[in-house]
This record gives sequence, structure tokens and C-alpha cells, in this order.
Amino acid sequence: MRVAITQPTYLPWIGYFDLMDQVDTFVLLDTVQFEKQSWQQRNRIKTPTGLQWLTVPAVFRGRLEQKIQAVEIRDVDFWRKHLRAIELNYRRAPFFESYFPALSSILRETDATAHLMDVNVRLLEWLAGVLGIGTRVVRASSLSEEGKRTQLLANICQKLHATQYFSPIGSAEYLLAEMWILSSCNVETVFHNYMHPQYTQLFPPFLAFASVIDLIFNEGERSMQIIRSGRRVPLTPHEVAATLAKATQVEVKQA
Repeated sequence: MRVAITQPTYLPWIGYFDLMDQVDTFVLLDTVQFEKQSWQQRNRIKTPTGLQWLTVPAVFRGRLEQKIQAVEIRDVDFWRKHLRAIELNYRRAPFFESYFPALSSILRETDATAHLMDVNVRLLEWLAGVLGIGTRVVRASSLSEEGKRTQLLANICQKLHATQYFSPIGSAEYLLAEMWILSSCNVETVFHNYMHPQYTQLFPPFLAFASVIDLIFNEGERSMQIIRSGRRVPLTPHEVAATLAKATQVEVKQA
């Protein structure tokens, strides 16, 4: 059983879905602290002048330690601005008419009681369906596991009977130092290894790391094939540690 655990993201980039596609269960880590102005509430689309942020306004004043699952949307009409921006920049994309109505319908469902997590989950489920990804998606809050950092990951893995934890590469620095926690639970750890592919995109030159909707509007049914083309063999902890050590040596020499 291969499991990935990562924070829910608003309209994620394509590598997020490559990670989802490679595991049996994809856990949305909604029981950790919310970080404002993070990928949890925003992402980017392609425009004639470059990448533009779309941010979901969240309630955070006086709630600095709130968990992701509890975050409320401050302005439930945010979708109007987002849909206008998306339509303005993608209406000439080949597959815009194929996917925009469904995206529009999902965002329009936002009501006065909406939580950021609910919007993100609805979008993730729709996007996974468009891409043909059948991975089981679970909210960490539904598992009732506690702990901090790697211990929390290990507890979730045990709850799901995981034999392998597939980690986002961004977690490598702290995870390598606490690898023994997962190992003691008989869970092998590997790291996501992804090379961003190029694809047809409006407004040349090509810019990487836009939301996955940039790919879908431009490439349609070829989107998942393109996502998988960036997939590389997962990295072992030893390989990641060696890469980080080499990067540190370079920084020291340049200092």
C-alpha cells in the first residue's frame, strides 16, 4: 500500500497530480496549521504578461493557529473575480469550452458557510476525474490521528496499513532527520521526483508551474499523458540526502 500525504492546494500545479496518480491513497493533511498566502489558498494562471495569482480570501485575523480544516472563506463571491480572470486569459484556448462550465459551476457553489477545505476538495475531485485519476482521496481529519510532523505522518500511514510513504520533495529536509520514525513502523520512504514538461500554452514563451487548469484548457484529453511524461524514478532517502549535501557545499563555496 503506497500512501502520499500532503496539504490541500487550490487549483494545484501538475506535479501534485503526478504524485496523486502514483499512490493508492492520497491524504489531504487538513489537521495542521493554516499558512496564509500559501498554496493552500492560491495558485497561478498564465496571462500575456506572465503568471498571475488567484487567491481565495480567508478569515485569519485572531485565528493564527487555526487548522486548515477550520479556515473560512472571507468573501464568498471571490469566484466572480477568479472566473473573470480565467475566462479573459483562456477563452481562446482549444479546450476552454470543454472544461470551463464545470469549473464555473463548482466555484459558484460557494456559499456563506463555505470553508476553504470544501472548495479545494470539490476542485481536486473534479480535476482528478478530468485527468482520469482513480486514487482514493482521504481527509486526514477523518482519520482522527494526532502527532507532530513525522510522527503524525507515521500514525496516518499505520492507520492506512501503508508499506510505503511517497513524500513530496519539499518535505525532505525535516523528514530525513526523522526517518527513523517511519522506519520503526515498517514504512519505507521514497521521494517524488518530477521534471516539469513543456506543453502547448497561450502567450509564449512557455512558463512552468502554473495551475493544472492551464494544461487542461490547452491540451484537453492529452493532459494526463503530458503529466506522466515528467515522471522520474522516485528518489531514495540516500539520494536526496546526497543532493542536499552537495547543494550545501555549493552554497558554502559561494559565500
